[in-house]
Amino acid sequence: MVRSADRAVPEPGYDVPRQDALYGARVKVPEHPGGQSEVSQASEYVLKPTFTKQHIAGLDKQGKLYRAYDGTTYLPGIVGLNNIKANDYANVVLQAFSNVPPLRNYFLEEENYREIRRPPGDIMFLLVQRFGELMRKLWNPRNFKAHVSPHEMLQAVVLCSKKTFQITKQGDAVDFMTWFLNALHGALGGTKKKPSIITKAFQGSMRIFSKKLPHPDLLPEEKEALLLTEEYQEQMSESTFLFLTLDLPTAPLYKDEKEQLIIPQVPLFNILGKFSGTTEKEYKTYKENFLKRFQLTKLPPYLIFCIKRFTKNNFFVEKNPTIVNFPITNVDLSEYLTEEAQATEKNTTYDLVANVVHDGKPTEGSYRIHVLHHGTGKWYEMQDLQVIDILPQMITLSEAYIQIWKRQESSDTNSHTAE
Repeated sequence: MVRSADRAVPEPGYDVPRQDALYGARVKVPEHPGGQSEVSQASEYVLKPTFTKQHIAGLDKQGKLYRAYDGTTYLPGIVGLNNIKANDYANVVLQAFSNVPPLRNYFLEEENYREIRRPPGDIMFLLVQRFGELMRKLWNPRNFKAHVSPHEMLQAVVLCSKKTFQITKQGDAVDFMTWFLNALHGALGGTKKKPSIITKAFQGSMRIFSKKLPHPDLLPEEKEALLLTEEYQEQMSESTFLFLTLDLPTAPLYKDEKEQLIIPQVPLFNILGKFSGTTEKEYKTYKENFLKRFQLTKLPPYLIFCIKRFTKNNFFVEKNPTIVNFPITNVDLSEYLTEEAQATEKNTTYDLVANVVHDGKPTEGSYRIHVLHHGTGKWYEMQDLQVIDILPQMITLSEAYIQIWKRQESSDTNSHTAE
């Protein structure tokens, strides 16, 4: 059998059909004696794909369709993941990260992390190994099928999270992403001071201004006295972040003449105002209340937004359905930086590359994801095994929950137009 990069063409002498036990695909075994059969070579590559540096460097520069061994065509990286039972919350996060080039490229080359040593009995490195295997399968140009099973990856998640995240029980994509990023960072040997590929891609920093508030039940003169003490003066601290949480305004329960709930809309720049350095918000703990404001001091190459849709209490979970209006490209974040940072940050403009959506009720809903294929410049929607192309205008109508934005390179600045 002669194979080109994207198709398999049978030749004379390959006329003995065999059912492949692993994938159920009918493949053909060469009759000639000696050597390793093409079937075993193909199976070996599917199970353990390898990527050269040259191949990796070209992944985002071409949009060639490849043909899987079952005859279906696909774009490497734009590949469905099985929903084994209720793991779509994890699938969308894994698919989002597989489309972040520096993260993807790092895990496509096993040599990058093979020599990392963990303490005896530490199981967390299993997460690194399984994520690397999944990345290589998602980007494999010679898959048996145009989709991939995340089963081994998710088994590692269940084990390493001590069953906090499961395959059979719906989870929260933001909770999973938070745990996954921190777990990978630690497993790769990262600490607060020692970077990893996770912090290199996603870590930014901010200033937090915090002011303690007197208890509301105190008398006015008691409050005034406390506000003069040092404990109640505004304190400033520096903090790093892997993602920014954006708060939605409370959704009004307006109904139209047909008794249909009107879903409110809010511009992205309104909710980004949280990081202007002037917007104050009250935060309550069990014992104390604080007023806080935030301002960014460093922007990462890839910026993650988590849009806070869910409010949890002891009895139930509420979902805010507000639609966030956002442009797909050219989002300039310079106004959310301190003056010092504005002078040093060379580029503050970002383009969207991934958009995770939650549909339906808080505890019964489902997840899907929109991703930008860098090679073709086209957007695709993935929901479990289903993969379809989508117009960029449709993305902005969704209940966005997690977004990943890529900082423009200097050469990109004039090559994008705002949607």
